Amino acid sequence: MRFPPATEIRKRRLMLGITQSELAAASGVSQSTITKIETGRISAGYDTVVRLFETLEAMSEKDRGISIMEIATTDIISVQEDAPVHEVADLLKRTGVSQIPVLRGDSPVGSISERTIFEHIRSGRTMDQIGRVRVSEIMDESFPTVSESASMGALSSMLATADAVLVTRKGKIVGLVTSADMLKLV
Repeated sequence: MRFPPATEIRKRRLMLGITQSELAAASGVSQSTITKIETGRISAGYDTVVRLFETLEAMSEKDRGISIMEIATTDIISVQEDAPVHEVADLLKRTGVSQIPVLRGDSPVGSISERTIFEHIRSGRTMDQIGRVRVSEIMDESFPTVSESASMGALSSMLATADAVLVTRKGKIVGLVTSADMLKLV
């Protein structure tokens, strides 16, 4: 699992209303070490950073008791990889979403967004040319997937580097979460 930079520890701790003493007691990392990490006076080891983030995740989830599926969009808008881009553009416009997963059957194989389409238009192709291209020719990599039972902390870590995360149950896609969905928790 990939964690945000150690500088995020203070932000997350304050968002949860947790003191350094409380975090120290729960994580087993000394308060003085937490102070030094938060102020940037030391560079924490990987194990220490993992322990602090996992502790913050556990404290956050304990307080909130929210599951991923409570914030996930379950009516997932997607497109097949062989669809023409003009159909995707129409779908994005009609639904008001800005990015969607690209599927081959029921399996995710990529993603496409308004930004991707506009980048190709800016590269010199006409809208008509782009509209006739198959999604598979311009799609971006697939959104990462996470089990519906994963922690909210794991989900938020994934959203730090991805536009969206697909939620799975027994290997089947059952939801999609974006940063906007995470903001519902604030």
